[in-house]
Amino acid sequence: MFGIPEISVQDLAAKRANGDEFILMDVREAHELSYANLGQGVEHVPLSDIAERRLEALPESVRQGKEAEVVVFCHHGSRSAQVVNWLRQQGWTNVLNMAGGIDAYALQVDAAVGRY
Repeated sequence: MFGIPEISVQDLAAKRANGDEFILMDVREAHELSYANLGQGVEHVPLSDIAERRLEALPESVRQGKEAEVVVFCHHGSRSAQVVNWLRQQGWTNVLNMAGGIDAYALQVDAAVGRY
């Protein structure tokens, strides 16, 4: 997405494999989780919840520090780009959009993640 800081699915997979410290936030809706997911260690915060509750919807791990590295993803990357842009407007400094979303992750990194 133009102007939105991104991380490739390959780079994200490497960060996870290396045990790097960052927050991985899934902004898809609850019904989407059964189709494809990245397993343990993912904070799930539906975009609809963020739209309704704003900062209150964010998990404590995100709210506790605006310097924390946060990688946001959705199905293809559009909703997560909106959240990244919004978080940056709210003062978060190290927020990245997972380019291509969970669909790209399933296609390029791990087919076991699932697709829909």
